Amino acid sequence: MRKRERENPCGVCGHYHKYEEGEVCGVCGHRMPVVAEKSSLQLSAFPSEILPEFLYLGSYDNASRSELLKTQGISRILNTVPSCQNLYKNSFTYHCLQDDKSLPFDDAIQFLDQCEKDRARVLVHCMSGKSRSPAFVIAYLMKNKGWRLAQSYQWVKERRPSVELNQAVYQQLQEYEQMIFGSSDVNSNPVLPVFQSFSFGFPKPNDAIPLPTFNNLGTTSIFARPNSDSMPHEFTFGAGQTQMNSSGVPFAENQQNPNSNDISMDGS
Repeated sequence: MRKRERENPCGVCGHYHKYEEGEVCGVCGHRMPVVAEKSSLQLSAFPSEILPEFLYLGSYDNASRSELLKTQGISRILNTVPSCQNLYKNSFTYHCLQDDKSLPFDDAIQFLDQCEKDRARVLVHCMSGKSRSPAFVIAYLMKNKGWRLAQSYQWVKERRPSVELNQAVYQQLQEYEQMIFGSSDVNSNPVLPVFQSFSFGFPKPNDAIPLPTFNNLGTTSIFARPNSDSMPHEFTFGAGQTQMNSSGVPFAENQQNPNSNDISMDGS
């Protein structure tokens, strides 16, 4: 291999192969993907860095790429699914959790604490890296960073957008949050997943339906018969109350101006 090629390793996998010319890496099999597939393949090949130079989150596919993990300095692996085989026991230190219905958060956090003390980079993975392994990472952030569930979830989601917690896992995280902080966070961030059904604005069956306004006792109906005592005794349509002059003739009754030359007109 030429000296120039030795000085310019592949920027993706760190090995020496003609990446720009489409040559397949002889160590890890890396090659330049098709333009349309480049971003998605690169994102799926590498685990997500949750805490700089320490905590990584990924899938079983990420855990099976030993050479790529070594380029990121990862030396320990937390396997959250026993059905996933530990492929490289001679190259990495594994810790495998039991596949129970109740997620063993404390067991996982104890292993991660030791990794942090040893300044070792660790990968947490399940089969797809979407629900089970992110739950352990979120639990670790709540326990060691003092972050509430909403903040921890948002932190992980921003760094690994493919995270999708299922309802059972999310409920266990809520219970773990209550155990740590004593109560659930009522001011949870709205970006958290919601598993309740949508009502689209319709009232629930148990909700009281408000009565229409016209049935309220405090509202006067337009059909109510008026009280005769409140009726005016003298009423002139379109005019105010008439006033009487000194002669007893109403002011509004065909008065003529003596100084005027206007002729009275017959209204019939």
